[in-house]
Amino acid sequence: MLHEPVKQSGDDLASLYKSRLGVRMFWIYAIVYAGFVLINVLWPKMMSTIIFAGLNLAVVYGFGLIVFAMILALIYNWLCTRKEKQLFAEQGTEGVES
Repeated sequence: MLHEPVKQSGDDLASLYKSRLGVRMFWIYAIVYAGFVLINVLWPKMMSTIIFAGLNLAVVYGFGLIVFAMILALIYNWLCTRKEKQLFAEQGTEGVES
């Protein structure tokens, strides 16, 4: 069997933009995550502080990191799709489908 993409794709005109955006978002997430690690290393008892609804800082911060990663992923997808559509429109070529 021959396995090929259903639709041939050309060069990714937005690859530089996507790379830079991804690296910036990585560093933003890394800084927020480093805060979690620093609290655990420097003030471990602080993680047992109840924040709300009986949940301590460790649980709230941990779930916050997961939700933050998902939000960053959605923002990344939205910004990259917008940039691809813009670049394909400027080139006058067929691009990302709506």
